[in-house]
Amino acid sequence: MRASSTKRPRPAEKSLTAVLPLTEEVNASTRDLDVLDTPELLHRINDEDRRVAWAVEREIDVIATAVDAITQCLKDGGKLHYFGAGTSGRIGALDAAEIPPTFSAHDVVIAHIAGGPPALLTAVEEAEDDEQAGRREVEEHRIGRGDAVIGISASGSAPYVVSALTASKASGALTVALTNSPASQLAAAVDIPIELLTGPEVIAGSTRLKAGSAQKMALAMMSTAIMTKLGKVYGNLMVDVRPTNKKLRARAERLTVLLSGAQPSDARSALERSGYRVKLAVAMLACGLGVDEAEAALARNGGNLRALLNAKPLSKKSAGR
Repeated sequence: MRASSTKRPRPAEKSLTAVLPLTEEVNASTRDLDVLDTPELLHRINDEDRRVAWAVEREIDVIATAVDAITQCLKDGGKLHYFGAGTSGRIGALDAAEIPPTFSAHDVVIAHIAGGPPALLTAVEEAEDDEQAGRREVEEHRIGRGDAVIGISASGSAPYVVSALTASKASGALTVALTNSPASQLAAAVDIPIELLTGPEVIAGSTRLKAGSAQKMALAMMSTAIMTKLGKVYGNLMVDVRPTNKKLRARAERLTVLLSGAQPSDARSALERSGYRVKLAVAMLACGLGVDEAEAALARNGGNLRALLNAKPLSKKSAGR
């Protein structure tokens, strides 16, 4: 009897396939990418991009657990660190860079990238293999109990990231993973693994595509939720904005008028006296408080403008009427 003509994978081939990260697999939907006309090529990429939001949605409950845990760390005075390599590292750096101007949270969210600052502009691919660098940065920044650390790696296997998160957990920090491949080494090393399973990339292994988009979406979602829960957002308004340019000063003035009901000239005056801090200016105008009184009232309410306005403290002058 003749043996079947069906070709079976050799044990070595089977083993290789088994260890491939999901992002390294070949996408059957884009095998003919190089022969498509331009509109169809772009449609194929767009079709795959639709999977990004679904992948994030599937992990919402886990993301919520991470957000609540990280928020508590920051409330208690800890810091949030991002560790990533290549695209993942740049996504972490982008998110961290936006926190101070948007929420006036300085030195609270700190990004680390394999290869250091030069890797933000130029690919330093070999840096992701440097395990010692990851551990060294944890030690240099004294990351430990009370801090939170998010490791970002599409494959979940970047040595720089895995070593940093392993060292962070050993030092007592809360550890979270953002990965795009299931059952990864990074996910196994942390307290809260978030697996954004976007599937094989349009171009096999090019994680600047779906995987990177999912990481950015999830990380922006997390940092926005954390800052909101820290009282840096009122409704959906950016009340802790740092107005460092003309556009942002105009936004600060609009927000102050909207929330206090004051005239634009009074809003500008309060902002000038408060160092252009929207929450402080609103507290002054809405509650009839001086700068120092408003600052103290905000502090008593944990910096939360809604809590302060609900309590509605009165100035000494108002109280004496």
